[in-house]
Amino acid sequence: TLKPTQFQPRVLNRRCVEAAVMTGLALNCSINKKSLFDRKHYFYADLPAGYQITQQRVPIAVNGSLSYSLCIDNKMSQMVTKTVRIKQIQLEQDSGKSLHDDSRSQTLVDLNRAGVGLMEVVMEPDMCCGEEAAAAVRELQLILQTLGSSQAIMAEGQLRVDANVSVHHPGEPYGVRTEVKNINSIRFLAKAIDYEIQRQIEELENGGTILNETRAFDSKLGCTVPMRDKEGMQDYRFMPEPNLPPLILYDTKSLPANVNHQQVVNIDWIHERLPDLPSAKRAKLVELYGILPEHSFTLVNEDGLTEFFENVLKQTQMKPKKVIGWILNDLLSYLKQHSCTVKESPVSSVLLADLLNLLEKKEISASAAKQVFEELWKGEGKTPLEIVKEKQLQLIEDREELEQICQAVIDEHEKEVMAIKAGNQKIVNKLIGLVQRATQGRSNPVLVKQILEKKLSE
Repeated sequence: TLKPTQFQPRVLNRRCVEAAVMTGLALNCSINKKSLFDRKHYFYADLPAGYQITQQRVPIAVNGSLSYSLCIDNKMSQMVTKTVRIKQIQLEQDSGKSLHDDSRSQTLVDLNRAGVGLMEVVMEPDMCCGEEAAAAVRELQLILQTLGSSQAIMAEGQLRVDANVSVHHPGEPYGVRTEVKNINSIRFLAKAIDYEIQRQIEELENGGTILNETRAFDSKLGCTVPMRDKEGMQDYRFMPEPNLPPLILYDTKSLPANVNHQQVVNIDWIHERLPDLPSAKRAKLVELYGILPEHSFTLVNEDGLTEFFENVLKQTQMKPKKVIGWILNDLLSYLKQHSCTVKESPVSSVLLADLLNLLEKKEISASAAKQVFEELWKGEGKTPLEIVKEKQLQLIEDREELEQICQAVIDEHEKEVMAIKAGNQKIVNKLIGLVQRATQGRSNPVLVKQILEKKLSE
């Protein structure tokens, strides 16, 4: 007996639509109340249907902008803010994933994500180097994570970047572009673009031509390699998607009466519930704690660092400007040195707060505090106070003992003493350092300076 085939109708994922609208609003886009779906036909191993559902003609959001900041020197002391235009945001159907096994000369295909909803953000050519592109994508990544549109973990394929690169002389039209596909790291993105810019310049200066091709970035070699050319312009045979009607969105004014709110997406409702974006978080940190804008930039950009900083502040009497110094100069440098995330740090916010309280109460010197921090990093479960007692790092309170040490340093450095008496006061700092070394960082530099100056004036 032949039974009529039952076709499962395509149903659009409401959450995908809401995430796209939310992202469009966060990126200052105009949201199209009516957007259309299209079929893009092409053959590739990771596209089992032979076509991809996309939004070629009328996407869900258009004409936005993304502001991002980057430092113009290595010390993070000067930041500049730039803006890249957002051409459009479109909803698509994801393809599979090709896995190339060079050792066996095989290509495998993972279809687990094929058919899953995908949001594509298309930027205008407003960036001129890898550093700018990396900063813009990092800001986009933070926005997506803040909105909950995506976890955006690049290493897990949740955010992928296709970089279109071309070179031209000022005032001339854009050159032939190449596309570097599926970059999965912000660091690799910067390297891939800078390499590709330099490659194209050298090719043109040597009399060659740039091919309109798709390339991949080889992270081991640090260069881009050809994948396939686009010289024979592929006809994607775009056509309206027959199984999906136009996507209709509403705002409060256009919302029909007696409508089932589960069946519609209200743009105004989403707009009212937008969380604070990274730029707003930075401004709040500057306003609340009086820290520098570049410091707020680092706090927000490093995952979990803002929360760590604020937790330390809640548990210490030290002022925010001093705390931020310890967070950025000590904690962050240790994290980068050991390739750790903030959540993996063996020095918790509680331990750092306890250490800073000892320093603030003048129970230890700044140099001793550095030693304690180094011991805390070993993760042996000791508290800062236990380390201080074990290593005998308490400040020497006995003025008579300090005077004897200072006198010994003066007696052993007649040349420096003569230079100070001749008017070179900068050398006093050297003597203070020598006293600190003699006391293993246990002397109060202010008190030591007073004692030395008094003895040198006698």
